[in-house]
Amino acid sequence: MKKYIYMGIAALALTSCNDFLDKEPLDFGSSESYYKTENDLKIATNAFYEYLPINGTGSANTGLYADDSSSDNQIKGAPDVLFYYGNKRVDNVNNVPGNIVNTNWDFAHFRGINFFFQKVEENKNIIKGAESFINHYIGEAYFFRAWEHFRLLRYFGDAPIVTELLPDDVQILAQASKRRPRNEVARFILEDLDNAIELMMDEPIEKGRLTKSAAYALKSRVALYEATWEKYHAGTCFVPGNDKWPGKAYWPDFAWPAGSAEAEINFFLDQAIDASEKAVAGHDLASDYMSLFNVEDLSGNSEVILARYYMNGVSMHNCSYYLKAGGGCNVTRQAIATFLMQNGLPIYAANSGYHGDDTSYAELMDRDPRIAGQRNADGTYPRNPNYTKNQTDNYKFTGFGVVRAAGFIKGAEETDTVFYYKPSIDKTGQDKATTGYEVNKWVNFDSQQLLQNGCTTAVPIFRSAECMLNYMEAYYERHGNLGGNCDQYWKALRNRSGVDADYMKTIAATDMSQESVTDFGANSRGSLVDATLYNIRRERRCELLAEGRRLDDLKRWRALDTMVGWQPEGIKLWAGMNAMYTQTELNTGISTSSVSEYIRPLQAYATGLAYNGYTFPKPHYLEPIPVSEFLLTIDTSTGKSTLYQNPGWPTDNAGLCDPSYNCD
Repeated sequence: MKKYIYMGIAALALTSCNDFLDKEPLDFGSSESYYKTENDLKIATNAFYEYLPINGTGSANTGLYADDSSSDNQIKGAPDVLFYYGNKRVDNVNNVPGNIVNTNWDFAHFRGINFFFQKVEENKNIIKGAESFINHYIGEAYFFRAWEHFRLLRYFGDAPIVTELLPDDVQILAQASKRRPRNEVARFILEDLDNAIELMMDEPIEKGRLTKSAAYALKSRVALYEATWEKYHAGTCFVPGNDKWPGKAYWPDFAWPAGSAEAEINFFLDQAIDASEKAVAGHDLASDYMSLFNVEDLSGNSEVILARYYMNGVSMHNCSYYLKAGGGCNVTRQAIATFLMQNGLPIYAANSGYHGDDTSYAELMDRDPRIAGQRNADGTYPRNPNYTKNQTDNYKFTGFGVVRAAGFIKGAEETDTVFYYKPSIDKTGQDKATTGYEVNKWVNFDSQQLLQNGCTTAVPIFRSAECMLNYMEAYYERHGNLGGNCDQYWKALRNRSGVDADYMKTIAATDMSQESVTDFGANSRGSLVDATLYNIRRERRCELLAEGRRLDDLKRWRALDTMVGWQPEGIKLWAGMNAMYTQTELNTGISTSSVSEYIRPLQAYATGLAYNGYTFPKPHYLEPIPVSEFLLTIDTSTGKSTLYQNPGWPTDNAGLCDPSYNCD
């Protein structure tokens, strides 16, 4: 047992409002009876898998399929408070027993993880079982502690580093609650993942369990996130090392471990490059893109590094049930516009072959098949989708990729026949098609999978495709060229999707002024990025659409500075597609032709909270810490809280941010 001794890296603890967390977890059993065998460790770590993302369990619009609704990729039926001033506010009380508050300043998951480490340390000389399995389960605990710290980093930036349980002593807990500079938190996460990599096995012990590759994949994600955050927010209140940073008074001796801000960025970029390459190794891309999202078993899919599984009668979700019609969280026209033609050209380029958007059927014809169609049995993509006849003697088409498209069009071979798909823009709630571009990516049309609480399709958490994209972005940010594995990875992604693999042709045809109209990722710090970097970001947006990654990208790129009066849009309804609906249907929460030819969900009602569009308040780049935390973390020696609030947010009462706060 030479590896599995608990290696605490920092001696910090849980915040005072969670002081109940120093007690033994009640959901596992007495420590006197357990934590004695490898199977005990397995049972204990099983609980940590609940921290992974879900896909539609419980209420509508919860899960990966809907998470991009907090971005420019998708939109729900109601405005997102993140993107406008007036409704997002600091909570009064944190998430403690008896209080249900929507805040991520929550350390409950650390309780079980650090209790696990404590018991392993206490029992290190008596745990029975195979050393490789014991080490592996300890490695899983390191992974999940890293996972939880990454959650804090993404929402709050500077955060406590939580590695042990401390006594219920107000002063000890107050000191342990101190936020550490964000780069230190990120470095700690990478260290925990290095421990996980050292301890875990190369191959999964059983379906759905972690491996070294999963730890490399998370390391790849974290390192790229921190590197680009520090680069594009450099010199602002959101990054340590300058007078605007609110942590300066608490960490007056702060210094970059790498020697400078630029060297620190390069450290994380190098870590991202290395981890991405190692995560990709042995995980070739699947030949069928859509099969990654609508099957029950991904264990034989080489692209999938980690997936969450469900079991009929035991654990099920509602993804297909909600998305079979409407879904209440559709893709935006701006996201659709990002997708290339199959020939690799942007839709506005000369000779692109773009068919216009009078119907979304025409709009998606000959486009990147990830958005527009699935592969045939022989591995090729059809120019047109498959047709099926419904009971009303009309025709609809299926077989599309990420979205289902709409509109009247004559059949390519049967010129007298009209085919169409009619999105449920006239419905309400979870059945409504908010933009008319209904999400198809996660739907399994098997009758059982379409039942409420009946879906058991697997949810990919890490894919080698994401790691390839991480590598490409990190390498270009670090070296300013497409060396290393960039060419290999980019062509592999293009070949799998069915788009011309000559990405240099795409770059040459890219007009950044046009891209910036529909893609916030064309900007960082309020200025256009170069065409090569943008096309890496474009590939990322198209590959990962409706997988919940977009908001993190927009924040780390500082791309939301240019969100001013922005209107998410949908299909070009008022140029002919409105003929599919009755006037009564068109009066059901749909913006009128006087507003725009395109559906504008924010302008469906004149009294809408964000009727004039989204204007992003800069303090919203980070979440506020609840007011209660500042009262619970008073240092009696100074009379002041050991915490500091994120920029632009109040500390003395529940309230809104200061939208004019100068973060620069």
